[in-house]
Amino acid sequence: MFEGFANVWTPLVEVRRVGRAPLRVMLAGEALVLFRHAEGVSALLDRCPHRGAALSLGQVCADGTIECPFHGWRFDRTGANVQVPLDPGARREHLGAVALPTRILGEMVWVYTAPGAVAPEEPVAPEGLTAPGLARTYVERIWDCHWTRAMENMLDSPHLPFVHRRTIGRLLRRRMTPTSQMEIDWQPTAAGGRVVAALDGRSGGGSLEFFRPNMMALTIPIPRRHFRIHALVTPMDAQTTRLTLVASRDFARSRLLEPLFARSNRRIADEDQRVVESARPREIPPAGQERSVATDAATLQFRKYYFEVLRTSRASGGR
Repeated sequence: MFEGFANVWTPLVEVRRVGRAPLRVMLAGEALVLFRHAEGVSALLDRCPHRGAALSLGQVCADGTIECPFHGWRFDRTGANVQVPLDPGARREHLGAVALPTRILGEMVWVYTAPGAVAPEEPVAPEGLTAPGLARTYVERIWDCHWTRAMENMLDSPHLPFVHRRTIGRLLRRRMTPTSQMEIDWQPTAAGGRVVAALDGRSGGGSLEFFRPNMMALTIPIPRRHFRIHALVTPMDAQTTRLTLVASRDFARSRLLEPLFARSNRRIADEDQRVVESARPREIPPAGQERSVATDAATLQFRKYYFEVLRTSRASGGR
């Protein structure tokens, strides 16, 4: 369960997407159901322990429980069974659904990919996703690729003047010469790592940060302003990735400008998509199976983390 993506916190969806009806979301090959209640939002594996029906086809009741559409079993925010219709003597303490630790952080619902477990720590989020007073624009894309290819792309600076030559890589491309050299400085952090790229000894002032397991925050250098683009790279299954781009800013906060920022983010994501989807093998291989150079420092750090920590991880329970 959650093979290759177990025992980690990950942002899943915007809180506002979880309305009165249950919401089904795929995460690393597992179907989850999210539902609202008085204390916030909960996530359960999307199958009733009775006969395996999808709880997402049921309803959220007035008391904040979720009701199975098949036989009307009800489960609370912790997955505990609170009602078995037509069988009042049922031992409900043994008939619960499987819950995942869930938090609301910023404007996102986060889950911990270890069903039934107690998360050993709290999620760590980039400032741009949680700081008050910022405007945020969300764009979602579904890519036909393994999530590791998409995550590496988000940590890769040398592709900017080629894939994004008309957008975020335009200025970098103008500075390039046939003999230009890019230097990548990887600085480990408590949450992952920070990357600063310098072209011919000169940094453009921006930087990107990796937040384990699947987030990137790119700082756009604007004096005395906050402007960041975040990439949340979520595996839906082994073949499909949900990419959520979040632009956070402390200027141009009018909702009337949302379409402008959304259009820009969609364009950037679409430039990446066809290249990332073309990569083979679909899952990143061990570093020695592809040819790497000095400018791959950040992506090689991600591969080290993936193969040493994530790839062999597997959460138990819920089957």
